[in-house]
Amino acid sequence: MRSRRNTVFVILVSVFCCGSPLVARESQTNIFSPRSGPAHSIYSLSQFTLAITGLIFVVVAGLLLYAIIRFRHRPTDDGSEPPQIFGSTQIELSWTIIPILIVTVLFLTTARVIFYIQDAPKPPSALEVTVIGHQFWWEIRYPALHVVTANELHVPISTSGAPAPTFLKLTSADVIHSFWVPELAGKTDLFPNRINELWMSPETAGVYKGQCAQFCGTEHAKMLLRVYADTPEAFAAWIREQQSPAIVSTSDRALEGRKQFESQACINCHAVGGTVANGRFGPDLTHLMSRDTLASGAAPNTAENLARWIDDPDTFKQGSLMPSMHLTKAQVEQITAYLVTLK
Repeated sequence: MRSRRNTVFVILVSVFCCGSPLVARESQTNIFSPRSGPAHSIYSLSQFTLAITGLIFVVVAGLLLYAIIRFRHRPTDDGSEPPQIFGSTQIELSWTIIPILIVTVLFLTTARVIFYIQDAPKPPSALEVTVIGHQFWWEIRYPALHVVTANELHVPISTSGAPAPTFLKLTSADVIHSFWVPELAGKTDLFPNRINELWMSPETAGVYKGQCAQFCGTEHAKMLLRVYADTPEAFAAWIREQQSPAIVSTSDRALEGRKQFESQACINCHAVGGTVANGRFGPDLTHLMSRDTLASGAAPNTAENLARWIDDPDTFKQGSLMPSMHLTKAQVEQITAYLVTLK
């Protein structure tokens, strides 16, 4: 019983302290810490709406409490009804006009934020990125820079003195997904055969976590996303690294692993720049080891986890569309030795 009470207490503390600095530091998707232009606008609108609805709650609850206390039953009451009021023009006007004014104000402020986000001008310094949702990972393309990566989006920070917002074109390769990084921008859905747009302007360097916010299948909860906001110098260095050919070791193990990789069905789904692998169903692996995570954030990107993922993807992500190839232990080790050289 004590354990149950403690659990309830922890849940209540989490709910009522959701905006505290402690929870803000622990949360991976913190809506109370905007770090980008669109997120600031959405946060300010939510605060304004909360203030108005909170005032309404206080007034209604106060009137209700007053009526409960003022007109409570007393022992001296003779049981007769109090004087009745039939119709009041002033009261009827107040409870009609005041809600109309409140709804109008909320409508106008919401519309202003929507138009600010949707109709934002695109400066010449803006970065254009295409994001394609797959079950259950993110394909990320930089068309003008000829860079393709997966699950980890790198963008430059944007300041008032040097604006460099990132404009995203969002679409889906299969079912409906939803791009959501709450500290940077609002949730935007991805539909097959349709392009939606989103922009963000991170103010400080760091890693911002998000995920798919629309149920898209078995492993929807593990379709995670990371946005790396880099300084201009760090972003330029990352782009140069991604544009360069993959650094492949010439060791015997790596060369044998490459032969195994290219002789298996891996090349039907994955691409590796400069090789015969040109698949498009799975993530591009040209610079696989430059990423921090595997399987769209399901596990850290280490050689050990990579070997386990190749051997049986269900180890990290049950329901993943990547099949188990039923390779021998030696084949898994050889392919892993090759892939860990792709930096």
